[in-house]
Amino acid sequence: MGYFVYVEPGVKLYVEDINPESSKTIVFLHGWPLSHKQFEYQFNVLPEKGFRCIGIDWRGFGHSDKPISGYNYNRLAADIRHVVGALQLNNVTLVGHSTGGAIAIRYMSRYNGYGVSKLVLVDAAAPVGFTKETADQLLQQALRDRPKMMRDVTDTFFFRYITESFSDWFFQLGLQAAGWSTKAVIKMLRDEKLYTDLPKLSAPAFIIHGIHDKVIPFAQAEELHQSIRNSQLIPFHYSGHGPFWEEREKFNRILTQCIGE
Repeated sequence: MGYFVYVEPGVKLYVEDINPESSKTIVFLHGWPLSHKQFEYQFNVLPEKGFRCIGIDWRGFGHSDKPISGYNYNRLAADIRHVVGALQLNNVTLVGHSTGGAIAIRYMSRYNGYGVSKLVLVDAAAPVGFTKETADQLLQQALRDRPKMMRDVTDTFFFRYITESFSDWFFQLGLQAAGWSTKAVIKMLRDEKLYTDLPKLSAPAFIIHGIHDKVIPFAQAEELHQSIRNSQLIPFHYSGHGPFWEEREKFNRILTQCIGE
């Protein structure tokens, strides 16, 4: 089922909640500039295995409201805290991909992992996001020709071959975002760092990362593993930035194993 949760006056987030009667809950935070729909190939499988899957669209993206402000790690993490509180979630596994992984890190650090028992970071944009050069290029593209920017993002995202139909679907996910939120998060990824957050993480962390990732280098996953105590690094040898699709069977199996431990 889908519904909205207010996170501040006039701003509500879209939540996709599949199999809500299950007590084994996974909360998914998508990457930039996508939406919860990027996890379709998890939502197709995991609820049938008895898991509750909750996908949250950040403010400015997917079906959520798109205010002009609030695009920084503190506010985006606060939004997730409101959803966790509103749904009275506890003992959940928090899965964050790319920028969603960075938001998950700030959430765990700022709120002492409230309601979360395990953390899964997937090609996380942490402890840093975009370089200044990459961010400035993306900003120029976003202001001049955002569809071209999204097409270029799609072309560099995956290591494995994707069909033209899949590319078109993925491309459209990125265009659901507002132009201003797309731009604001590029600046956030350029300017905000997460080094001081990492030592504060206490929940078991599983770091999944494609070794062929051209967006966030695998070296950053190794740095996270060194900086986060009680973490495990799981390389995906046939993936770029999208192991949730490129090696989806392995990805889904790892998720169920993480939760079962």
